[in-house]
Amino acid sequence: MSEDYLPLAYLNAWEYCPRRFYFEYVLGEMADNEHLILGRHLHRHINESETVQEGDTLIHKQQWVWSDRLLVSGIIDAVEEREGQLFPIEYKKGKMARHLNDHFQLCAAGICLEERTGKSIAMGEIFYYGNRRRQRVLFTPTLRQATEAAIALARQAVNLPIPAPINHVKKCDSCSLQGICLPFEVKQLRRS
Repeated sequence: MSEDYLPLAYLNAWEYCPRRFYFEYVLGEMADNEHLILGRHLHRHINESETVQEGDTLIHKQQWVWSDRLLVSGIIDAVEEREGQLFPIEYKKGKMARHLNDHFQLCAAGICLEERTGKSIAMGEIFYYGNRRRQRVLFTPTLRQATEAAIALARQAVNLPIPAPINHVKKCDSCSLQGICLPFEVKQLRRS
């Protein structure tokens, strides 16, 4: 796989915060905080590549996928086979809401899965540990178009200057890169 393929996880980072994406993907900066550590701990049951049967559902864990058309690649936490249909599944630490970054990552995984299998993938699901529930995400034409646009923007951002901090205190407070990004300090300096 060429290094030109954007990892699906970085697509998630792009939609969450373009500055975070830039620090992580372009500059290679990484840092842990309690959210990332807890997320890795919760993922431990899904992090081994295996296929298991649960009732009428065949679950393929840790599936590597890519799209030569979109130049993205990554690992889907699980792909469930039910009644001849494939469903990409992602596991997330937080609570269910309309997290567009998670939807983009899942939709891109579905597009990759379509390209790899030749099957149409209509939807996927995100399991949120915060409420212990699954959220169904329909891969509508609108979501597919927005996902592909986000991929194109992220790929273009690699050659641009570092983005300014976003104006979202809650995201910045929860971000593991806060000590590297210094969003509040940069905003204060720009006001001066």
